[in-house]
Amino acid sequence: MLLERDLIQSVGFRNVREGDRITGFQLRLRMPSYRGMAASLIDGVAVRVGEIVDVPHDVPTWSFGGREYTLAELWESRDIRWQLDDAAVVTVPLEGGLPDGTHEVSIDLRLRMSYIPMEHQPSVFRATRHITLSPEAAGGPFKYGVSLYSYMGDYGTVLDLETTLASVADVGATGVEILGEGHVTGYPEPSTAWIDEWFRLLEKYRLEPTNYGSWIDTRLHPGRAMTAEEGAATLQRDLRLAKQLGFSFVRPKIGVVSSDLIPDPIWTESVERSLDLAAELDVVICPEIHSPTPIKHPVVDDYIALIERTGTKHFGLLLDTGIFQDRPIPLRAGETRETRPAFLDGIGVDPADIADIAKYVVFIQAKFHDIDENQHDQQIPWEPVLRALKDAGYAGYLSSEYEGEREPWRALEQVRRQHSLMRRIAGELA
Repeated sequence: MLLERDLIQSVGFRNVREGDRITGFQLRLRMPSYRGMAASLIDGVAVRVGEIVDVPHDVPTWSFGGREYTLAELWESRDIRWQLDDAAVVTVPLEGGLPDGTHEVSIDLRLRMSYIPMEHQPSVFRATRHITLSPEAAGGPFKYGVSLYSYMGDYGTVLDLETTLASVADVGATGVEILGEGHVTGYPEPSTAWIDEWFRLLEKYRLEPTNYGSWIDTRLHPGRAMTAEEGAATLQRDLRLAKQLGFSFVRPKIGVVSSDLIPDPIWTESVERSLDLAAELDVVICPEIHSPTPIKHPVVDDYIALIERTGTKHFGLLLDTGIFQDRPIPLRAGETRETRPAFLDGIGVDPADIADIAKYVVFIQAKFHDIDENQHDQQIPWEPVLRALKDAGYAGYLSSEYEGEREPWRALEQVRRQHSLMRRIAGELA
């Protein structure tokens, strides 16, 4: 697994239990040196978490290879190493543990460098960052997942498949959503070895596949339109692959013909040609309701009309929470509100509109852009959105879809904040 660049890792920040008691908390640290070192060279780590806890360097215990050691035991060890590509797990005793939420965590890590004069030892590495505790709140009545789209920009550069899935599991999520063309190596015909590894990782991290993102590229060939037959073939190819990988939902991103995202007219026939296969595979086709298209719109009416006309159980609506954005996304460098799409300021759909379509909604992509260290979402009003979903009887997945700034590793912490925020609000609604 790959490590985050920060000395204090966001993944692995959690309370620890002994039976029914919370006895402390853990965090993972990256080796700050340019080499791996014998663990006996560790002189301890002081840990401070806001105003809650402040312990000296000799209090925390250390874990390597799944075994826990006191600092004194590390000093006497001969064959324990802190490798450069492995994180050390530090456990701080604290009866009752830390409260849910985002915390300012600071460390002073001490290492003995034998090749540096004694008067300059130990070498001290200091770091502070805001990180979010793995949430413990159940967050009912919803289930929680993450779209790997959240990590685009990181994926394949600073994150690999296992690191990404491990981060999903670490926030307590049980569902994982992917993009076929973004995450399946060898798409559309992945190797048996890749498929075997996919299922091995799902089992290891106890995750279930939820929604598979696909595309019907209606402008695939310049100079001519895609036919409905070609659109159906594209969709059916992804339905089969999604089923092979264990997914229950397929979101086709259909080419559009207008600025308010009216889909290409071939969508109806392409979908209807595919309904029998979807039923055979027991997979639900679910196009998304995505900004700037509101809930009360002819596109949504047409989707519902297909369901009513055919009586199918294998076509439904995917709701993207970006439609509820009610505050603007900050302007990027060189950008003005006149030069970017107006919907980036938010179209502010009333969450009460969910009630009108709730029985057709099969999946929620929990779109968001930025949540600060106080767990205030800067664009999405989560309390009324989650209340409307709960009142409408929705009990399916809320699948995080981070679409904010693509600074390396930022998405990891942002997803953690969103899950903590959503679970807390959902718990208060219950």
